[in-house]
Amino acid sequence: MSAIPQWALVHRVTIEPYAGEGATGPVYGPPVNGVRALVEARTQYLRDADGNRTTSSTTVYFMPGTACPPRSRLTLPGGRTAIAMQTADHRAPGLPTPDHLEVTCT
Repeated sequence: MSAIPQWALVHRVTIEPYAGEGATGPVYGPPVNGVRALVEARTQYLRDADGNRTTSSTTVYFMPGTACPPRSRLTLPGGRTAIAMQTADHRAPGLPTPDHLEVTCT
């Protein structure tokens, strides 16, 4: 299996990639609209990019290679805005598992 099947990515998400910090807070790149994704409401405890313990309420799955660095801002279906806390690039060449990018959000 290569990548997560397109038919499984039933949601559309807007990604504003994190570009750094400015004088007034986070700076984001231009928004990328209509990115195919699978959005899952799932609560879990984890550590954010600064090492602080926090709660994630949403996990989003994208095609491998999607540009969504930690701290990016995502607009989810329904209009809710979330911040990407952790990303995991799951690739296992030769194994029967779907390659994908997993993003845990606030």
